[in-house]
Amino acid sequence: MAWSAVTSAVTTIGKLLTEEAIYLWGVEEQVDRLQTELKWMQSSLIVAETKQSTDERIHLWVAEIRELAYDAEDVVEEFALKIGSKNKGCLTSACCLKEGWTLHKTRLKIEKIIERINDLVRRLQAYGVKELKDGKEESSSSTERRESRRPYPHIVDDNIVGLVDDTNELVSILKDQRSECSGVVSICGMGGLGKTTLAKKIYQHREVIGYFDHLAFVYISQQCQRRKVWEDILSCFKKLDRDDREKRDEELAEKLFNILKDKKCLVILDDIWTIETWDNLKPAFPVVGDSHSKILLTSRNSGIVSNADKRELRCLNNEQSWELFQKIVFPQRDSTGNTISAEIEELGKNMVKICAGLPLAIVVLGGILATKNNSLNECQKISDNVKSYLRRGKDQGPEDVIALSYDYLPLYLRPCFLYLSHFPEDYEIDVDRLIQLWVAEGIVSIKQEERDGGEIAADVAESYLMELVKRCMIQVRERDVATLKVKTIQMHDLMRDLCLSKAKQDNFVFIVDRSNASSLSMIRNVRRVSVHEFFFIQCIKSPNIRSLLFFNDFFPKEALEKSMLLEMWNYIEKHEDEVWNPLVWILVTSVVCSDLLKAWGIWRYMFNNFKLLRVLNCELRSYNFAGWKLPSDIGNLIHLRFLSLRSFDFKWSKFPSSLGNLRCLQTLDLRVEKRRIHVPNVIWRMEQLRHLYLPRRCKSRTKLKLGTLRELLTLVNFNTKNCYLKDLINMTNLRELVMNSPFNIENFNEEELGKNPPIIRSKYLHSLSIVSNWIARPINPRHLAHLLSGCTSICKLLIDAKMIEMGELPEYHYFSSHLAYIHLKWCKFEKDPIPILEKLPNLRILEAEGSFGVNEMCCSGQGFPRLESLRLLNVGKLEEWKVDEGAMPSLQRLEIAECRKLKMLPEGLRFITTLKELKIESMPKSFKVKLEEGGEDFYKVKHVPSIIFQ
Repeated sequence: MAWSAVTSAVTTIGKLLTEEAIYLWGVEEQVDRLQTELKWMQSSLIVAETKQSTDERIHLWVAEIRELAYDAEDVVEEFALKIGSKNKGCLTSACCLKEGWTLHKTRLKIEKIIERINDLVRRLQAYGVKELKDGKEESSSSTERRESRRPYPHIVDDNIVGLVDDTNELVSILKDQRSECSGVVSICGMGGLGKTTLAKKIYQHREVIGYFDHLAFVYISQQCQRRKVWEDILSCFKKLDRDDREKRDEELAEKLFNILKDKKCLVILDDIWTIETWDNLKPAFPVVGDSHSKILLTSRNSGIVSNADKRELRCLNNEQSWELFQKIVFPQRDSTGNTISAEIEELGKNMVKICAGLPLAIVVLGGILATKNNSLNECQKISDNVKSYLRRGKDQGPEDVIALSYDYLPLYLRPCFLYLSHFPEDYEIDVDRLIQLWVAEGIVSIKQEERDGGEIAADVAESYLMELVKRCMIQVRERDVATLKVKTIQMHDLMRDLCLSKAKQDNFVFIVDRSNASSLSMIRNVRRVSVHEFFFIQCIKSPNIRSLLFFNDFFPKEALEKSMLLEMWNYIEKHEDEVWNPLVWILVTSVVCSDLLKAWGIWRYMFNNFKLLRVLNCELRSYNFAGWKLPSDIGNLIHLRFLSLRSFDFKWSKFPSSLGNLRCLQTLDLRVEKRRIHVPNVIWRMEQLRHLYLPRRCKSRTKLKLGTLRELLTLVNFNTKNCYLKDLINMTNLRELVMNSPFNIENFNEEELGKNPPIIRSKYLHSLSIVSNWIARPINPRHLAHLLSGCTSICKLLIDAKMIEMGELPEYHYFSSHLAYIHLKWCKFEKDPIPILEKLPNLRILEAEGSFGVNEMCCSGQGFPRLESLRLLNVGKLEEWKVDEGAMPSLQRLEIAECRKLKMLPEGLRFITTLKELKIESMPKSFKVKLEEGGEDFYKVKHVPSIIFQ
């Protein structure tokens, strides 16, 4: 992505010019001129990037600009790095001479880059590209892709699987004339899912034909001309007169508007891509309530119509995929009774899996096989090269269809999409981590951040992510239970293939696996490296690498397993009597030292050779050996914005104080595997820090000052033993806080709570967690009340206080009225907390795990007005539960597990008509028998559609 590279260079250089001008002393004029030239390039690229697929000259020009922008950023940052390191010490005459030589070399490098820019402009003109016209029109390749998919509504595909329920549901919605029903219905989903197929099936449906007075099916072309669309609709209605050709647009829109208002019409608009297209067309369509007509549109963008009744198509499951495949490849099988050999069936199912439930891919693959003789050898040949066959399928391969989605992405979204190529196949991507990486990489520019207006770079990045979701480029896997924000995402396999292809084409990232690790040593201009399989970092020879992401072992388990270390431990276990043999221990020590030195060498090579590194992310999901300790050389990485050491295990339980040199850090994750580790008091220097994850347990001598971290958004594993409670008040932008035990307020005024100084002042805090351990001191309920009184905006609260006698919850007025989710774990209340919790007006989810020390619980009438989900897990002492009529009027899900003393379900459950699911797990057999059909308590739950016993 040249536009992204130039934007990053402009932002980096601009920040150095304004905020760290001291590091550019002596070259300010040249750097300023370079930034100006890059800005001109940036504006030209907005047009050029859309045309490079149709003109090889522009493609080469764009590629050269990308490399030029990388080089410009390198020169300026390298100079700032050298001058910055020299300014730390005293300036001797030798230093001055060396600095003068550095200045001279930097000026020459910048002048060469500017000369290259001028040369690029001359070449573009010399080879016949005089100017770049407006880039709003689509490239010819995009146009060809779309035109080749133009549908003909009279032709309905017989090979349809998995759309019966969708068809019936949509027909029912389209015939529903209730006032609350939307007049617009949209079918959304990624390319190739069958949106147009479903729309054509509805268009030909006998109930639809019989119900509506007029039907119209209109394909929206790449250059949508609204007048032509309106004329096409009137033509389908047989209402287009000769005089209509002469009417003004307003008059034509009025005629169509009146027909739709007075008659029952169905208009299907196929393949709408942009909100602007819909906004242009909708003046001719009546608003909801004024008409019995319906508009059905298909789109890859679920956000086209905000108030539409949306139906998002899903991929086929394994059974449906195999059924569709058989319909195409073996159409005569059912009539003839012929069977498929077990070998061919196994090959076929394996091929279908690669299609990942995408109907278009299955149809293309099936079409290829249908033309063959279906011999075992032929099937094996195609099975070995499925993806290449899919790419060159008849008419259009699935990759071409999916590529349309990429063609329509605005420039600012393309690098966000390409960044997903870093992650391994089938990887569930954490959204918070992804956003942090985008911001650290400069993909979402800090320049877009408005410190006073409330919107920050993370908010901009989240809006970009939601755009990709709405465009069906990524799939939502999990949402936050309280805020309903997207928590994790995943990519469809074929969408990921497209992403990898585009990323490789744009030299966006180098993905390391065993097949290509050796070739990395020959590449000098790689900027990002994503490690999917272990390799020795010394293979990377490019000093200008900006990001390094590990998704596999940092130090190979294979190397450890093959080393003599494992053999020695096995020997010691079998020969305990020889443990004290000095020779054995000398040998063990030498092996251990050998492995520790290997890990040490990896770290030091990285820290001393990649000094422009911005991102170092070790996304390891389990323990990983990391050597003796983290070398102090990490302080060399002064440009680092993102550092994650999560899940690493260092044998030396102390971090180096040189971490304090990393002043540009935005994200710091120190959640290492060590039981206790000492963190030096240097984090206060990192004033740009936004996300701080401290170790779960720090050594007692750790005492951190964090009051300078005013930009902090996330703070995890804060406690009052290793940190200062008063520092929290300065973090006015804090959004998420996880507090570990101990939690104590010193000099607390027990008599007059209002006279205690506030703990939290952030009006943005939405999530608060208080986590304890088995040996921690009890949390004082009055301290908890004072903490909660400052958390006026939280919507998510977790109290995991194991073995704590809390007595009772603070009064409900201490809780935020925004609370939507509460999880209470092992709190051992001596008094029923329900009378307090049921007063919270917006509580939707309540989970109680081993939290009640009481034997009776009562939900009063009108209590829990918005509660949708209630989980009672291992509430050991609970014997009786009462629910008054009118309580929990919105409850949909109820789960009871391991509450072995609970005698029966409350009578009041029969009044909760909204209850859809009841789950009973690990309860006495007698409890289950009462609830089964015919049991004495069955009448309480017979209205519940789903009752699950486990």
